Amino acid sequence: MHLGVLVLAAGEGTRMRSNLPKVLHRLAGKPLLGHVLDTARSINPDEITIVYGHGGDQVPSSLAAADLAWVEQRERLGTGHAVMQALPSLQKVEQVLILYGDVPLISHSTLSGLLSCLVKSDLALLTVDLPDPTGYGRIVRDGKDRITRIVEQKDASLGEQEITEINTGIMAVNRSRLDGWLARLDNDNAQKEYYLTDIIAMAVEDGIHIQAIHPDSEEEVMGVNDRKQLAYLERFYQRQCADVLMRNGASLADPARIDVRGRLTTGKDVFLDCNVIVEGKVSLADGVSIGPNVLLKNCSIGEGTEVFANSVVEDAAIGRACRIGPFARVRPESQIADHVHLGNFVEIKKSQVAEGSKINHLSYIGDSSIGKQVNIGAGTITCNYDGANKYRTIIGDRAFIGSDTQLVAPVSVGEGATIGAGSTITRDAPPEKLTLSRSKQVNIEGWQRPVKKPKQ
Repeated sequence: MHLGVLVLAAGEGTRMRSNLPKVLHRLAGKPLLGHVLDTARSINPDEITIVYGHGGDQVPSSLAAADLAWVEQRERLGTGHAVMQALPSLQKVEQVLILYGDVPLISHSTLSGLLSCLVKSDLALLTVDLPDPTGYGRIVRDGKDRITRIVEQKDASLGEQEITEINTGIMAVNRSRLDGWLARLDNDNAQKEYYLTDIIAMAVEDGIHIQAIHPDSEEEVMGVNDRKQLAYLERFYQRQCADVLMRNGASLADPARIDVRGRLTTGKDVFLDCNVIVEGKVSLADGVSIGPNVLLKNCSIGEGTEVFANSVVEDAAIGRACRIGPFARVRPESQIADHVHLGNFVEIKKSQVAEGSKINHLSYIGDSSIGKQVNIGAGTITCNYDGANKYRTIIGDRAFIGSDTQLVAPVSVGEGATIGAGSTITRDAPPEKLTLSRSKQVNIEGWQRPVKKPKQ
């Protein structure tokens, strides 16, 4: 059966008190709607259509993709009206799965289970039991436990208000049936809106035995209506990530203080201290230790490497048994080989550092190739930018760069060369020799240090 997914994402979200459309607010670094679309794609539908409205083209431009169709709901006249607008774009489907752009944590397994219900019925609902169902539409069943209708809170009798099974709005439906039911919808209500839930009573009237399943957790079907709900789901999501990491052999100093905003894979005996932030795709090999307040973004870190507190590793690869930080920054397009030490306040950008080299203190290495067993002293800078163009610095194996050295690129330092401390190197330094550039030291006789004048 050809499946179409329809995502309703036109709401304004006034309780967010934001100029940003609600579905573009981020959970775990990704827009709410982005989470929904990723899960929708996981069930391999033939078509995905999103109904947008508030914010104009801001929503489709933020999440544009070749597999998505966008339909604008210019007049927001209810959920039924939104579905009416979108159905013409779902040309060839025989089943329709209706989702919501502000319900980000719906799972693949729940949607698969809901779709399997269409084998037995033309309409399947996702419902959930809540300890406090106040404000939600109640699922009314007959004596044989069959769904007969959905009653909204304001219309429910006292007995109906005691019902804890509520409607999530998520449903799977036969396309031809849906067309017929939508044609019968009216807006004869106080809000003058077309309610999608009205098709439930129509299905019952047509003799349809409506199927229903529950999600694994109520958080799966929680919508985001304000920032408090967004924060709650963020923590729920992060705790799920922490649980997966610990099951896979990682130790977390505090599972409540980790933020995974992408995909993190870990080997055995990985340790993550408090307030580690992961963005993009990150891979940590066996025995990696990550200190507190570290940001890892789109990087791989080799076996046994330690990254100490307050360091940043972004779009880079780090080898085995390295020591990074504290307060180090490894910037994009950097390749750090095995057994390398990058110490406090060292910044590496678009450079390769070969095995066994050490850059331990207060240095900037940019657009450089560093050989094996190189020692770079504190305060060393590769001057790689002349204001218009970038140039490379090449340092050969076993070179020793003294403290407070400026290497003005393009420049090469030969294998085994030594650069004296305090030098500014503007020409290539030959291998196995000492190179330095210093002005002559002068001692001034009779010089007096200035003193402050007394106040009058």
